[in-house]
Amino acid sequence: MFKLKLPTDPRWANIAEDNIQEILTDHAWCEQKAATNAIGLITMLPERPDIVTELLAIAQEELEHFGQVLEIIKNRGYTFGRTRKDDYVNELVNFIQKGGHRDTLIVDKMLFAAMIEARSCERFKVLTENIKDEELKTFYKELMISEANHYTTFIGFARQLGDPETVNKRWEEWLEYEASIIKSYGNKETIHG
Repeated sequence: MFKLKLPTDPRWANIAEDNIQEILTDHAWCEQKAATNAIGLITMLPERPDIVTELLAIAQEELEHFGQVLEIIKNRGYTFGRTRKDDYVNELVNFIQKGGHRDTLIVDKMLFAAMIEARSCERFKVLTENIKDEELKTFYKELMISEANHYTTFIGFARQLGDPETVNKRWEEWLEYEASIIKSYGNKETIHG
């Protein structure tokens, strides 16, 4: 569905499972950042109330996920740690086209969001298929579906806001770029690490 060029090695789930507290804290902050990103997109599109309404729903859902992860952390007696730097996301930010037309920037930010949702969904699938923790298997399966829907929404917005053929070409560039950077990830107990 996502056409990711380089799948996550299933052994990443073993790294994550060896430090569930860390992966949960990182995951909670990823959800908070996703909500913030959706809100940032809202500020760029006041003339599109249809898109703003859907972005608002995504922001609210991401905050709900943040709360769900936080609740799991508390229920397990873990400590909720400080926000983490997400090197993967920071590398993706560098690929956003800057300095051009406003519409091009907005489309690229939609593709940026779609890429993060696609990789997160893929990582949740790896967790669902490879960890022993039944509660988290179920939880990540539900989130995997949600992330897939968000991916579809962001790609759809990009195609609405830009020329679909141009957007599809740019998405292929995003896929190639993401494949070039994801090679150095998959060895830390973080969602994108």
